[in-house]
Amino acid sequence: MLKEKEKRDWRFKVADRELKIGLLLAVIHFLWWYGFAYGMGNGPVSGYKYIWGLPSWFFYSCIVGFVFITILVILSVKFLFKEVPFEEEGNER
Repeated sequence: MLKEKEKRDWRFKVADRELKIGLLLAVIHFLWWYGFAYGMGNGPVSGYKYIWGLPSWFFYSCIVGFVFITILVILSVKFLFKEVPFEEEGNER
């Protein structure tokens, strides 16, 4: 019964598409964080470069990464997500 309803209701397609976008954003954020944290932060501490008093790997992975993913999420919601009504369509009950 639920599968049949999912096939008819266009909102499930929108929700599925937005789920995939959300998962993609999470993967991008993780790869950004992991790449900078372990790519730049695995050397000896004496070789670290510092930005605003923070190790560069931390600055790029946590500070810049947060700003980057926040902007990406805002743009995704603004341009890719749709407004979906939560009310039942018609009298299908």
